[in-house]
Amino acid sequence: MTERAKRVLVIGDGSWGTAIANHLAGLGVETTLWSAFHENAQAIEKARENERFLPGFRLEDGLRVSADPHSAAEDAELVISVVPTQFLRSVALRFEDALKGAVPIVSATKGLEIETLRRPTQILRHVLGQRPLCVLTGPSHAEEVARRLPCSVVAASRDAELAARVQATFNSDRFRVYTQSDPAGAELAAALKNVIALAAGICDGIELGDNAKGALLTRGMVEMARFGREQGAKAETFFGLAGIGDLIATCCSKHSRNRAVGEQIGRGRSLQEVLKEMDMVAEGVWTTKALFGPESETVVESLPIAGQVHDVLFSGKDPREAVLDLMRREPSEEMRGVLK
Repeated sequence: MTERAKRVLVIGDGSWGTAIANHLAGLGVETTLWSAFHENAQAIEKARENERFLPGFRLEDGLRVSADPHSAAEDAELVISVVPTQFLRSVALRFEDALKGAVPIVSATKGLEIETLRRPTQILRHVLGQRPLCVLTGPSHAEEVARRLPCSVVAASRDAELAARVQATFNSDRFRVYTQSDPAGAELAAALKNVIALAAGICDGIELGDNAKGALLTRGMVEMARFGREQGAKAETFFGLAGIGDLIATCCSKHSRNRAVGEQIGRGRSLQEVLKEMDMVAEGVWTTKALFGPESETVVESLPIAGQVHDVLFSGKDPREAVLDLMRREPSEEMRGVLK
């Protein structure tokens, strides 16, 4: 039977990183939560609460908080990276000399890098070199995990032993972990569902109704799976927890930052106005930009919903016109590009 890791480092003190770290500490794992800023680390340690990103939840007594990469990484058997994608490269560089080459890294980050279109594990590998990597993803809002409500996620890795180790480390009666072997698909699903969540929020904001939202989620799912296949991922990954499970949660939840951003834009506010008021990151915004950025050969025909979201966010397109453009597209076969 695979044993649980005894000492774990969680990099990133946002809401999800804090929830993960507290979950592991509650299971008896010797856990250190790393913050990018000394003042944040000190404030969390003193209050035994992350008042900025996860207020209202007391941290386990055994959870240690640090802002020093070397002391935080000392003797870690497993590292969990929970850094927003657009900051991941710079943070990983801070750990270049702190992490031993053999220490596995689990990525719990959801997004794509704007400049390179790289997935989080690709960024980690590029900065920190070859090492065992795993992806942890699925429908798992930090606020609900912190309340110890039930959730299920996947640990995806080409290294079956590592996936099993992550499963054993995280698994509990409130946090069920499945293993699978398509990390690229899991990461792409995690990134793309945030783009569809923006569209779902826009749908809510302009009050298109339940029929439209049901169609949007379904067609968004097909779009995600089709793009994943084009990138070498397995289509079935998108119809599991990493894909449809997280898509449903993110498109319908009051906790979803991406859905909330889309709703505000649907009500007529600009992206700049909405982001200015946010303390946390809505990854879908930057994933949308990455998909249609300088390193991408993506065309609107391959990602029609994402393409319209991009035009609404970054080109000032009227959301209602975007909806009409989607509805007026040439009729096609439902599962085109997804099923063999």
